[in-house]
Amino acid sequence: MRTMNKSQIKLISTLERVGGFASAQELYQLLRRDGDGIGLTTVYRALQSLLDDKIVDVLRREDGEALYRLCGEAHHHHLVCRSCGTTVEIEGSSVERWAEAVAKEHYFREVGHTVELFGLCSKC
Repeated sequence: MRTMNKSQIKLISTLERVGGFASAQELYQLLRRDGDGIGLTTVYRALQSLLDDKIVDVLRREDGEALYRLCGEAHHHHLVCRSCGTTVEIEGSSVERWAEAVAKEHYFREVGHTVELFGLCSKC
């Protein structure tokens, strides 16, 4: 892992305040509201670096927009409500076994994956 720069530290702090998923635009607006002169391009670059270092987690909404939050400790997947955006972390041991089997069958190694399931929560 690389040494973090000021932009990355500010983004981590902002994500801690948000306490959940936020888009790059939302994070940019929060930082600007706090008087930070950070540019949107810098926000995207810092988020990509934090993503590469597995400090943040990314979720793609059905419309393709990326949402970011601080990572939890263990590998997990998400169940997301299409209506209200409620997000639940889920374990996917069967998905893990399936991914491992498919990779092995096709002679791949060091395979990663992301799974997001979309539906409607009980409140919607």
